[in-house]
Amino acid sequence: MLDARFDAAFPMPLAGADEVGRGCLAGAVVAAAVILPADFPEHIRCQLNDSKKIPQKKRALLAEAIKKHALYAVSVVDVATIDRINILRASLLAMQQAVLALPLKPALVLVDGNKAPHLPYPVQTVIGGDGLSGAIAAASIVAKVHRDALMMELDKKYPGYGWAENAGYGTALHRMALHERGITPHHRKTFAPVKALLAA
Repeated sequence: MLDARFDAAFPMPLAGADEVGRGCLAGAVVAAAVILPADFPEHIRCQLNDSKKIPQKKRALLAEAIKKHALYAVSVVDVATIDRINILRASLLAMQQAVLALPLKPALVLVDGNKAPHLPYPVQTVIGGDGLSGAIAAASIVAKVHRDALMMELDKKYPGYGWAENAGYGTALHRMALHERGITPHHRKTFAPVKALLAA
């Protein structure tokens, strides 16, 4: 459970930003930005955490609750852009776009990690922020649920890679399918396992 005093130490309105899918072999990178209002329900706030530490069903319920009670925006940066500008810049671009799409200008943006996107607002990076800040955790949850849904849809079109379960990460099943089924348009061609297959 997060410490509610962490976010309370910063000026309001406070936005949290996070991305998901940075290390995947396939699929877009997705970012979300969230502003939790002062009256955000406490029973939901106390359940917020790093999205990877929350079971899938609970994560989906929390994402819906966040969307209902908070201000949020989501950005998706596609595989072609990832391959063109690299994954770090694509991740920062996704977070930048998500923050700029918020319906309210934040007084400060907390960004998970040690690198921040260029924004017209004050920004502070927080290493491990999705386990410290409620706003960042909420962004992590919204982004994760959104991206998982995208990968589940792609799994229907490209079965066999296990994307509904592995979300595009390089699991043993995914890597085996790459060799047996080949590279899809949704694979990141600049990532080493995919790049090696292309070179071969």
